[in-house]
Amino acid sequence: MQIEIIGVPIDLGADRRGVDMGPSAIRYAHLHRELEKTGHAFEDKGNVEVPIAEVCKIGDQNLKYIDCIVPMARRTAGAVATCIQQGDFPLVLGGDHSIALGSIRGAARHKKLGVIWVDAHADFNTAQTTPSGNIHGMPLAALCGLGDARLVQLWDEAIPVLDPRKVVVVGARDLDDGEKRNLQQTGVMVMGMEQIDRMGMFQTMEKALARILPDVDGIYLSFDVDALDPQHAPGVGTPVTGGLTYREAHLACEMVAETGKLIGMDLVEVNPILDVHNHTAALAVELAVSALGRRIWAE
Repeated sequence: MQIEIIGVPIDLGADRRGVDMGPSAIRYAHLHRELEKTGHAFEDKGNVEVPIAEVCKIGDQNLKYIDCIVPMARRTAGAVATCIQQGDFPLVLGGDHSIALGSIRGAARHKKLGVIWVDAHADFNTAQTTPSGNIHGMPLAALCGLGDARLVQLWDEAIPVLDPRKVVVVGARDLDDGEKRNLQQTGVMVMGMEQIDRMGMFQTMEKALARILPDVDGIYLSFDVDALDPQHAPGVGTPVTGGLTYREAHLACEMVAETGKLIGMDLVEVNPILDVHNHTAALAVELAVSALGRRIWAE
C-alpha cells in the first residue's frame, strides 16, 4: 500500500481554537516512524491550503465561516480524489471534523463507500437544527444530502455523496434533539455507548460492518479522537465523559483493517493546546497504524 499523508489545518468549524495545529502535533508524535514499521510505503504531501480565522468572517451565525470552509473542502476533495485515483491510500489529518466534507467527497468521487464514523457526536446537524452554528457538527449530514446546498453540493452535484444506509456512527453519546430526528429520518445506524456497553465492541463492530460492507467498493474510516473517554484523549475541544476505552478504540480500528476494504481514513479534532504532553496526538498515531494493519501479535 502507498499511503499519502494529507494535512488539513483548520479550526474554523469548531468553537475552540487550536485544532488547526492537529496535523503538526500528529506528525510530531512520530507518525512517519510508526508508518515505516507497518511496512507500507508513504509520502507526506504536506497541508491543504487553509485560511486562518483572522482573515475570515463568521457570517451566518448558523453556518459560521462557511465562506472559508467550502473552499477548504473543495481543495481537500481534490487532493483525496487524486490520491485514490492513483490507487493510493489517503490518511487525512485534521483539523476539525469539517474536513470530512472534502475528504469523504473526494474518496466517493469514483467509488461507492461505506463509512464508519467513530465520534462522540454524530455531526448530523443542519443550519436549522444546530445549537452552535459550528460546521464541524454538520459534515455527515451534508454528505448524506441534508443541510445548506453549499455544504451538500460543494460544486454543483445535486445527489448525496453517501447512502445513509451505508453509514454507521460508533461511540456516540452526545446528540442534539434535531440531530436525532435527522438520523432517524435518513436511516443512519447509530451504535452509541449504550449499545457498546451492552454488546461489547466486538459485536458492535461486527454489526456495523455487516451493515455497510455489502455492495460497496470500500470503507472510509472517519475517526474523531473525542470518541475516546477524556481520560485517554484529553486534547480535544468537545470532550464528553463515558467514552471509548483505549482498547475499544483499537479493536474498532483492527476490525476495520481485517476487512481488507479500508480505502481511506480521517484523524480529526486533536487539539495540542488542550493536550497533556502531546498524549492525544500520540494516541491518534497508534489508532492510524492499527487501522492500517499493525497487530500486537500476529501468527
